[in-house]
Amino acid sequence: MKYSLGPLLYFWPKNDVEDFYHQAVTSQADIVYLGETVCSKRREMRTNDWLDLARELANGGKQVVLSTMALLEAPSEVNIMKTLIDNGEFIVEANDVSAIQLAHAKGVPFVAGPALNLYNAQALNVMLKKGMTRWCMPVELSRDWLQKVLVEAEALGIRDKFEVEVFSYGHLPLAYSARCFTARAEDKPKDKCETCCIRYPQGIDVKSQEGQSVFTLNGIQTQSGYCYDLSGDLVSMDGVVDVVRISPQGKDTLDVLAGFKSGQSGFTPRNHQCNGYWHGIEGMATQG
Repeated sequence: MKYSLGPLLYFWPKNDVEDFYHQAVTSQADIVYLGETVCSKRREMRTNDWLDLARELANGGKQVVLSTMALLEAPSEVNIMKTLIDNGEFIVEANDVSAIQLAHAKGVPFVAGPALNLYNAQALNVMLKKGMTRWCMPVELSRDWLQKVLVEAEALGIRDKFEVEVFSYGHLPLAYSARCFTARAEDKPKDKCETCCIRYPQGIDVKSQEGQSVFTLNGIQTQSGYCYDLSGDLVSMDGVVDVVRISPQGKDTLDVLAGFKSGQSGFTPRNHQCNGYWHGIEGMATQG
């Protein structure tokens, strides 16, 4: 299996972003995803900044993928997506159907990101005809579901035409909204948010009245309250998963990725991790 560093889902200061990816050049990651996927107002990193990092990582032997936005709301966001697709050097991760259409029109290969609702082999076959090379399955699907899809793909004769990637570590991106929950938490309107999410480099922990972490607020994105951790499930991925995705959570993420690759497990306290979806049970549960 290969190991990927997913796109950074949080808003970090530019210096922190650049420092993180400078370190990623010599990390154990085989694949690195770059780009803003959550909110276009997070403008400390410009397109050229991402491209400079992409070239540095590529020169270090990494496969680089440029990730696109998951929820587009303005023509300016479409224009940024077009620029990424037209970069001429790197493939892209499509997190919105519009990115698929543009990539197909330009003949640019793409990774189907986990934000896309692709749940069966028939849908994947359509994506293959558009130029898909890898599918990162939606985070709520299980190993059993994945196996069923791969059996369907085998029957269609397409199983060997794409890689399978699984989100395996990090707070799960569960939903996107036109509203910004981080701004609302600070009693700010979305249009005058002052990009307050930069003050929450790992999102805002939302607890129930019983004190249980139920969600993490990250701008317009709602994430799981617990950290998804499939480090103890790598054996069950053998033969069905090609790429294990690690989502950046902090500066120690590169150590976590190295731990995954060496077969270590349990990177978060037991009461703060989950792996339920992979086992076909409630997502916030832990099995094994």
